[in-house]
Amino acid sequence: FGGGAGGAANADFDSLIDLITSTVDVDSWMDNGTGQGDIQPFPTGVYVDAKGALRVERSGARATALASVSARQPAPPVGSDDESGKPVTDADAPDARTPSRLRFVSLPRLERAIAARQAQHEPLDPAMLTLAGLQRVEFVAVYPETGDLILAGPAGDWRSQRGALVSAETGQPVVRLDDWLTLLRRRAAEGATPFGCAIVPRQEALAATQEYLARTSSEPLKAGGRGQWLADLRDALGEQDVEFYHLESSTRVARLILAADYHMKLIGMGLAKGVPGVPSYLDTVRLGPDGQPPAMSVIRWWFSMPVSRVEASADGRVFALPEHCVEVLSENELLAARGERIHTGESDELTSGFARAFTEHFGDLAAKYQVYGELERVFELALAMAVIEQEGLLQQVDWQPEHLLNAERLRLPRVTTPSTVETVVNHRVIARRHVIAGVSGGVWIDPRKQAEMTAMAETDRAVQVTAGAQAAAANAAEPVWWWD
Repeated sequence: FGGGAGGAANADFDSLIDLITSTVDVDSWMDNGTGQGDIQPFPTGVYVDAKGALRVERSGARATALASVSARQPAPPVGSDDESGKPVTDADAPDARTPSRLRFVSLPRLERAIAARQAQHEPLDPAMLTLAGLQRVEFVAVYPETGDLILAGPAGDWRSQRGALVSAETGQPVVRLDDWLTLLRRRAAEGATPFGCAIVPRQEALAATQEYLARTSSEPLKAGGRGQWLADLRDALGEQDVEFYHLESSTRVARLILAADYHMKLIGMGLAKGVPGVPSYLDTVRLGPDGQPPAMSVIRWWFSMPVSRVEASADGRVFALPEHCVEVLSENELLAARGERIHTGESDELTSGFARAFTEHFGDLAAKYQVYGELERVFELALAMAVIEQEGLLQQVDWQPEHLLNAERLRLPRVTTPSTVETVVNHRVIARRHVIAGVSGGVWIDPRKQAEMTAMAETDRAVQVTAGAQAAAANAAEPVWWWD
């Protein structure tokens, strides 16, 4: 994706920061006095490998859902003449808050629009932060004739809610420009590497926990002593370290994937409520035939990207992303006496059962907890970026996003992300026996290894998307950067 360096003497460097702070709930921000805002961390592992998730299919028939959708021509830009010869005023300009089943956002045009506003010392349009109100990324499209590289999907009005930007219609998080810039710059710096985070138990703490359990299990707990026993157990476990790889910890994306991962573990351990169909791990534990509970182990659950089929039109201009691109995976780790975690590469039925249930009901969980919807938007953007790179779409439109990549000309706010978190551990009493479980894991995002490209049949939605987007792009004059 190239690199961005240097600055621009007349650019408003903090225009994007100003836009974010004025659009998102003020309560979610702190001003550190340096000109760069600090976003407060969530009070509460992820693995993203877009390259490894990507499989392009050149055949398929998934596109009939949009057969009735026809893309409208974009409104002429303010200051030009419409078909009647009358000047177009601000009142005639398109409104990004208007609902649309399918909206097209041209990334090169958006970059030029941002640069033009900065050069004129004008504030950025609020619609820029939400990519014209995109609710999710359904398509990536490329039109070399007009130089347009497009992200497309349903769109509409948005509002600020608990530190997030959500659709006024669905209540679900929308696509964000600052997340796209974070992933774009990460890819320029790190290449097509997986990225994510890990929540890692400390070996000495696990060893202390093993010793504590061995010492206290020799005799039954005294009446009323369970509270103190649990407190001592938590003290022995201590905190876990947070590690990020191929991703700066001071970005909103880093804080977001950590918050989603940690909250998922709270649900798994019964410390936060799930949804019907997603019981906690401890709720499913049963004593063995010998009446003994399972041995204490470290359960690993982590967010990842499933093998996903990306459909491509016959001419290679439109790519349809899968409807879902987030899953939870699992593994049981053996715990040695000295606290070493031994990877088994296996997952028992209880551990894998929670992972499957969480994946199957991810939509319901996202409806209840907005952090999962925000996580899914990031996964979609990572997958879209993998498509752009694998298919050489930047080269096809002869565009290098130098302005978007330049962190000095278009600065992002820095966020405060925890470097440690409290260990997620819980217990359950079954037949007067304590069952204890602790979890680790992370977030792992590697889309290029997991996505499959297939071809869309000419009768499906690719035809509608291709015809509508291309015709509209050909008639769109600057500064129009989106259209329906």
